[in-house]
Amino acid sequence: MDQQARLDAIHRLKSVAGHVNGIVRMLEDDRYCIDVIKQIQAAQTALARVSEGILDAHLRTCVTTAIQGAETAERERVLTEITEVFRHTARP
Repeated sequence: MDQQARLDAIHRLKSVAGHVNGIVRMLEDDRYCIDVIKQIQAAQTALARVSEGILDAHLRTCVTTAIQGAETAERERVLTEITEVFRHTARP
């Protein structure tokens, strides 16, 4: 992952952390359940965007390098990793 992608991910995650702290305060203040759920969904969406950005960077760097490389074992390892990520994501 390049430096700019890393910095962007860190910035977004710090924002999500602030958002989650806000959700905790909402629960402490006994806020309306649907409002809390909406904020949780917004935080989940923000996390998904960070994950997508990191995956994109990984595909453009590590995976591309492995696929273009001569090492068959490394290529298979990286492709298996990607499959596993999607397998875990698809689980309920």
